[in-house]
Amino acid sequence: MQRGIHSCLRSRASQFDRSCTAKRWLITLVFSDTRTEEIPGMSKNGKVKVGIIGSQFEADIHAASFKIASEEAEVVAVASPTPGNAAALAKRYGIPRVFTDYREMLRERDIEMITIAAPNKLHAQMTANCAQTGKHVVCEKPLAMTVEECEQMIHVTRQAGVLLLYAEELFFTPKYLKAKEMADDGAFGKIHLVKQSEKHFGPHAPWFWDVDHCGGGALMDLGCHGIAFCYWFLGRPAIQSVYCQMGTYVHADKTRGDDEAVCILEFEGGAVGIIEDSWGRRGGMDDRIEVHGSDGVTYANLHMGNALPTYSENGYGYAVEKAPSTKGWSYPVFEELWNYGFPQEMTHFARCVRGKEQPQATGEDGLVVMKVLYAAYASAGEGRKIQMPFSAKSVQKPIDLWFRGPQYRPHSADKEA
Repeated sequence: MQRGIHSCLRSRASQFDRSCTAKRWLITLVFSDTRTEEIPGMSKNGKVKVGIIGSQFEADIHAASFKIASEEAEVVAVASPTPGNAAALAKRYGIPRVFTDYREMLRERDIEMITIAAPNKLHAQMTANCAQTGKHVVCEKPLAMTVEECEQMIHVTRQAGVLLLYAEELFFTPKYLKAKEMADDGAFGKIHLVKQSEKHFGPHAPWFWDVDHCGGGALMDLGCHGIAFCYWFLGRPAIQSVYCQMGTYVHADKTRGDDEAVCILEFEGGAVGIIEDSWGRRGGMDDRIEVHGSDGVTYANLHMGNALPTYSENGYGYAVEKAPSTKGWSYPVFEELWNYGFPQEMTHFARCVRGKEQPQATGEDGLVVMKVLYAAYASAGEGRKIQMPFSAKSVQKPIDLWFRGPQYRPHSADKEA
């Protein structure tokens, strides 16, 4: 029988504690080579004390990652309104303080940084409350539900003099970092195409299926990674146009949101980004990139190269994120969180709080992603390429721009409602 995700994460964290001693110093080498200028006003003493808002999948990843990144930070509190969830997370990772109201946690004077792993619709208000109490913020993707909320989050954190850090782990994924390093060194010549895809059979937490909590479907959940990746990989050039097609093909019984999406971005300078996302892929997580240039090409599969091609009649414990079974052929991975980039990401954010590094993923990145999500959903709804910059009025969530477009075709669940 397959182990639950919580026990898997706990097991992976303990495995890393035993095997990552040599890798911990590599984090410093990777991120401090040219970014060690101290930021005025930041404390420079001791481990950064962290509070986590949330208690489900992403919160578990945060807690496990800080266990691995224990030289820079420690989680001292967790808050969740769901009865028992915060206590369970605290027990798994030895977190001393538990709250059912995150605002009570914010009153703890020793906590310096808060990670937000809550539903998207709560990000903006939580960030404002964190800023008001002088806490630095690490916010999970996507940054918020609307462009206006993203702008407000950037404003309130600036006014409070605290950091707003955008939790985009693909900026820290070792394979993808290596590909960018080679591209920046000229290995592939002039880059004309970057592609990122993420596919699995749907999210862990139930709220992701609810577009009023999430803001969209697979594009909102997964496409935010691809948008950020292409933008970052190419050096953050201006995005000139967005074209997107999407549909609800597999999970119409669970969501009104898109469960498949393909998005094409045109960048200043001529490069194209292609983003493919799916909640309809069986067999576990698939995450990969392609980079094509005038003088070369590279491919990176996040789960291959550190996986063991395996066949089992009986099955075994855990293979890879979102794999429903380990019977038959499977590809169990090792050091999974490290290969995703989560511990490196959290280490970097803690070092930013101490003024040891300049932030590599900020609220401004999240704002760019949100503007592209608007254009992508509008493109799917209108059936045309959207020129950037693009703005839309009276938007409560990005997917509304798909719903209101002439190309939108309600699935059966909508027709029956």
